[in-house]
Amino acid sequence: MSDERAVDDAFRLADEAASAAGIRIRPAAESDFPAVVALFERTWGPGRSPDRSMLQAMDYAGNTVLIALDESGPVGATLGFLGWDEGVHLHSHMNAVVPWRRSGGVGYALKLLQRALCLEQGVTEMRWTFDPLIRRNAHFNLVKLGADVVGFLPEFYGRLDDAISGGDRTDRFEVRWRLASPRTARSLARHALPEWAADDEFELAPDFETLRADDASEATRLRDASRTVFERTSAAGLRPEFDAAGRYVFTRDDVDREP
Repeated sequence: MSDERAVDDAFRLADEAASAAGIRIRPAAESDFPAVVALFERTWGPGRSPDRSMLQAMDYAGNTVLIALDESGPVGATLGFLGWDEGVHLHSHMNAVVPWRRSGGVGYALKLLQRALCLEQGVTEMRWTFDPLIRRNAHFNLVKLGADVVGFLPEFYGRLDDAISGGDRTDRFEVRWRLASPRTARSLARHALPEWAADDEFELAPDFETLRADDASEATRLRDASRTVFERTSAAGLRPEFDAAGRYVFTRDDVDREP
């Protein structure tokens, strides 16, 4: 498949995902920046978004500042910027969706349009971080998108005290999304993924965010236990994958192995 065909297919997938979610997605215009700030602050709290002038600068430099809209107005936004550590890539830093549209495909469509725009510019990798204890995010990143974990980053952001993390430790997995890889192609086509040969495993809470709000001591215990496992498996050269039972399995299998 030629690069041009791959780009066309990527935009087609993004369009199909937006249509399935009942939204339109486009690069944010200057007049959209206040709405983008509002979406980010609704998610992470007041003062937790880049301000309007920073969005203007990042957009002007050619980074991805995207907005999703339905018939009522803005329902999602995403921000990504270029990095070059270990190769040029897009760091997809913020992805916000209004509460009543979450789990409805908006975030997925935003990610797919970022992917298409990257491929159009010859950028073949995206990266970001996520809280490894949020099970739905693990499934979204590793299974639905086909990204893979490349590192464990304990206390990556320090203490945030934001609307999501509160005072919890900001341990993160870093993922890379190799945009044209066999793994990504299988995930986006919703084909079967491998049954990974597991050398270790870790059970996740079904809803860690609710647990953190309702039982802080149990959430802290799980955070402590997870860090022990993540540091041990990382030191052993094992990679976490998300299995059908909703847990992490740690494997040495080829990341692109066939099912």
